Amino acid sequence: MASLKKLLSDSVIYGLSSIVGRFLNYLLVPVYTYHISAASGGYGVVTNVYAYTALLAVILTFGMETTFFYYANREGVDRRKVFCTALSAVGSVAAVFLLLVMLFIGPVSAFMGYSDHPEYIRAMTIVVAIDAFQAILFARLRRDGRPWKFFALKMAFIILSMGLNLFIFLVAPHWSHLPWMGWYDEANNVKYIFYINLFCTAIVTLGFFKELKDFRLSDFSVPLLKQMLKYTWPLLLLGIVGNFNQTADKILLPWLLPGEEGRVQLGIYGACVKIAMLMALITQAFRYAYEPFVFGGQRDKQSKETQAQATKYFIIFTLLAFLAVMCYIELFQHFVGPDYREALPAIPIVMMAEILMGIYFNLSFWYKLTGQTWWGAVMSTIGCVVLVAINIIFVPRIGYMACAWGGLAGYGVCVLLSYFIGQKKYPVPYPVGTLLGYFALALLLYAATQLIRPDSLVLRLAINTLLLLVYVAVVLYNERALVRPILNKILHRK
Repeated sequence: MASLKKLLSDSVIYGLSSIVGRFLNYLLVPVYTYHISAASGGYGVVTNVYAYTALLAVILTFGMETTFFYYANREGVDRRKVFCTALSAVGSVAAVFLLLVMLFIGPVSAFMGYSDHPEYIRAMTIVVAIDAFQAILFARLRRDGRPWKFFALKMAFIILSMGLNLFIFLVAPHWSHLPWMGWYDEANNVKYIFYINLFCTAIVTLGFFKELKDFRLSDFSVPLLKQMLKYTWPLLLLGIVGNFNQTADKILLPWLLPGEEGRVQLGIYGACVKIAMLMALITQAFRYAYEPFVFGGQRDKQSKETQAQATKYFIIFTLLAFLAVMCYIELFQHFVGPDYREALPAIPIVMMAEILMGIYFNLSFWYKLTGQTWWGAVMSTIGCVVLVAINIIFVPRIGYMACAWGGLAGYGVCVLLSYFIGQKKYPVPYPVGTLLGYFALALLLYAATQLIRPDSLVLRLAINTLLLLVYVAVVLYNERALVRPILNKILHRK
């Protein structure tokens, strides 16, 4: 029981640092979009470059975090050797990558469409190399059971980054006349975003002094590395496919709409879909709590029923979040600058895609629990092919809306494949009829918010609130068997 409590408390700390970090990063979106015009394409550049770095981070760590955990917890294995071997492997790959990009920075920048600004690519190349190196160091903290240091370093990056961004965008323009602010030029705001990331990432590395002090190159083991690489390569493939599903549209759009138009559309799309990323926060919070729970209870005879119930309540809650955002979209739209709001119609599509991604995560436990993880790579690859195909065919015709529909179709295919294959391999009694009913209700109420639109904003919001309450009332009535005991406990305490 004590170990379970520690697992849960540590999961909360690790999850909190990640969720808080993503939330605070979202708060930078209005700062950027109110100070970088959509027509400049500047925010499109930021969206595009960060998509590349997210994909490269997966490649440069090549699943070694999970591999490190696997070998560090095996009996009879020298943990220091595992740590030094993993850190040496990732560090060496990151160093070679960094060296190659720096040597060929001109062609690389031109290939990515930034021949006029190689400093963007140079800065983010260093960031992604350091991030890959830090991934093993953060994994070491988790293995050593040091969640508070993990949390402190993550929060140090977030707070420092937030402070510097707020200074650059909100304070610096008013102080630019001061003699010591001669370095500042508002036209370089995009460059400052990347440089701030680089500075904060480098500073956090200093916090790993103790872990780096424990590193010994003499503990690097070639035989151990061969074993680790054999274990990690399927994780690399799964990681690349999974990440590409999330970043493909942001990487492909500038290629499919060359020139300034592509960057402008990507900036508009990338800013608006940040509103939809509320769903990603919910999914991530659920994942941190749910994953250890499922693996910990896989021997329980009731585990399948529990998975089915958990999936149902995940869908109920995410559909509620979907409706809440869409009912009050006229308030949420102020999250981005006025010239970015033309992409608001993409938000419901992207939010539904995020819900499907969360459902796919829930359904994916059948191949994890049965040890058939290669199915994950197969299904994710098929979904990725669908996503990419829709982008290639339709982006030149309908622009960024094809990105939204591509994500929805890709994750939809993954959900269907995982459900039907999983029911044969590891059948779970999901209440499919009930779940489809909740989806139908949510979509019907969303349609009502679009059809019933009086001129008065206050009246529109009032009507939308009633529609949202209809969903809540239906859920409470249908799930009264769960709700009634909770209400009784609350009333009994009073």
